Amino acid sequence: MLKPRLQELCVCRPILDDAHIRDFLEFLENPEDASRAYAFAAGLIEKAESLGLAGNILRAYFLHVLARTENTFARTLEQTAGSAGKSLRRAFVRDMELLSDIFHEPPSAMLPFDLLDDYEPTKRRTSETLSFLHERMEQATSAEDAANALLAFYQRYGCGEISSYKAFSWNEKEHRLQGVEHFEALPLADIIGYDRQKKQLTDNTEAFLAGRPANNVLLIGARGTGKSSSVKALAHEYYGKGLRLVQLAKSQLGELPRILAALRKFPSKRFILFLDDLSFEEFETEYKYLKSAIEGGVEARPKNVLICATSNRRHLIKESWRDRDQAQDELYRQDSMNETISLSDRFGLIITFLAPDQEQYHAIISHYLEKEGVRLAPEELRVLAHRWELEHSGRSGRTAQQFVLHYLGQMRK
Repeated sequence: MLKPRLQELCVCRPILDDAHIRDFLEFLENPEDASRAYAFAAGLIEKAESLGLAGNILRAYFLHVLARTENTFARTLEQTAGSAGKSLRRAFVRDMELLSDIFHEPPSAMLPFDLLDDYEPTKRRTSETLSFLHERMEQATSAEDAANALLAFYQRYGCGEISSYKAFSWNEKEHRLQGVEHFEALPLADIIGYDRQKKQLTDNTEAFLAGRPANNVLLIGARGTGKSSSVKALAHEYYGKGLRLVQLAKSQLGELPRILAALRKFPSKRFILFLDDLSFEEFETEYKYLKSAIEGGVEARPKNVLICATSNRRHLIKESWRDRDQAQDELYRQDSMNETISLSDRFGLIITFLAPDQEQYHAIISHYLEKEGVRLAPEELRVLAHRWELEHSGRSGRTAQQFVLHYLGQMRK
């Protein structure tokens, strides 16, 4: 029976802290105790079901842990634009030699059963990241090849949570990024219409990803027109090119210095700081943190960070006629007016989403119905959609989607 020398790992040693890999190690140290092997198998089968791992799930799980666990090699690649010194690379290749049995042999060569050799989970779920890594590992015939496969993975996706999530929130208690487990984003192709607006947004994003000058973006306009969906779609569209979304609440703007410092540690990745449905009352002063982050602060905004905000308001700081009346007594009234509009002006690209016309409204409904295999006659669609529009809050992409959900729900009774 094979006995991989996992205790000799150096660069990849952090994977030994994983609870299931520790169970595997305990069996390797005590191969006469079959109960340890079955305890390990029980944990691994549970992981296979929750993660959707298939085939040789011992190898699949080790690759999952290698992708999710930070190590010196991956961190060095992140900080040096993808290069590692000869000595570090040599140590990493040696680790790949120690893991070669895991990568190339069936689990039954190391365990007293074949339960894990060709496992088929109840629901197979293959992430983009693990598919990338599995494909390259299957082609690897040497430790050098395996090292190159992981090198390509780390260069493309990074390591740890940054490699596994498209979107993040900010954990204020622990002062760190936290991956969003269930991030839902429409593909840009499913945001019907607004072709000019989407092109402005993607052109700016592609310039940002390529390291060319790019503007911070403010998306304004009617409610329910796809402003937020368009920004979230960028994380879905450009994830493989290193883009990540970090969504912040208005109340977290005071954390911006810490957040920017955290993002600065990932120079090979590009981050969009996303502020959804943004506006400020006159008494709310958090906007000053945002103004400073966009431009003008003592510490420059990292080059790998872009700010995108959505709002139903062109001017993000609310001003009333009463405010203007009260300002008549102010000696420098123009200064106050400049203060209220200066935040919007700091976004170099302002994209406007108007409410859809009737033709576009019908096109949105048709698109989503056809995705579900339903096609309505034009006249029936016109009558039903118009009735829904009158009974609800007018024409918008959100109203169109709500109509589709209602129609499908009633149709499938």
